[in-house]
Amino acid sequence: MRFDLADLSLFRHVVEAGTITHGAERAHLALAAASTRIRNMEDVLGVPLLTRGRQGVTPTQAGRTLLQHARAILRQAERLHEDLGAYGGGFAGQIRVLSNTNALTEFLPEALSSFLAAHPNVSVDLEERLSDEIVGLIAEGVADLGIVAGTVDAGGLETYPFRRDRFVLVVGRDHPLAKRAKISFEEVLDHDFVGLDRASALQRFLATKAARIGRPLRLRVQLRSFDAVCRLVECKVGIGIVPETTARRVAKTMAIKVVALSDPWAARDLTICVKSRDDLPTYARQLVEHLRAKT
Repeated sequence: MRFDLADLSLFRHVVEAGTITHGAERAHLALAAASTRIRNMEDVLGVPLLTRGRQGVTPTQAGRTLLQHARAILRQAERLHEDLGAYGGGFAGQIRVLSNTNALTEFLPEALSSFLAAHPNVSVDLEERLSDEIVGLIAEGVADLGIVAGTVDAGGLETYPFRRDRFVLVVGRDHPLAKRAKISFEEVLDHDFVGLDRASALQRFLATKAARIGRPLRLRVQLRSFDAVCRLVECKVGIGIVPETTARRVAKTMAIKVVALSDPWAARDLTICVKSRDDLPTYARQLVEHLRAKT
């Protein structure tokens, strides 16, 4: 069996991305080269590793077994790289972090900035996901640590408090809802919304909540940041749901009104979750401690 680390890394990327195309992009390989590598791995083993379909690929039983070992081998290789990097003064390693939208936009930029300034030989691979997805991926060993909503069941993961925030409704100052002190999510579904890109974890979360109520989320404009959402709300394009930290900050300079959401899910205790702190690579453990110190 002749698999190198590049093969194992590519296979992990393909499975996690769900398509060979996106997996090749993550591995910085041409699609043809990635496809050839995967097929060579299957030829060497004599069994299919992926089930290929119109919507992408999923691992076979043999593929899931390989993925489990690939993650362990790649993690050990990263630990070796980090440990030896400390002697050479060069690049020490990469920390994989998964975060929900709230933490990613409001709290992690500042915290990661100070951490990376103190650790110039470390890089962070940061990806946005839904909180319940993050819990599952951390348990599988896909990433080192995650930041999730405290309302999510973390199962057997180790958890630590990170931040507290809540989602609120923002409307223009002369909007009919501006007179309300508190309102439910269901009550606002008759109005046009300004929101984040449909691929964002928060937007998918809100769309799911609306679907469960049996109503569509009427998105008129989709943007890349909460500040931009508030700006379009100020311009009377629609209403928006953003973290309270964002709303209070921009309300100082924008003509918007903040209205509390009465739904229990609006409260956001953000939590750090890891599979096992003691088993984390050195720099990942240091990042966890850094984030905990910032609470």
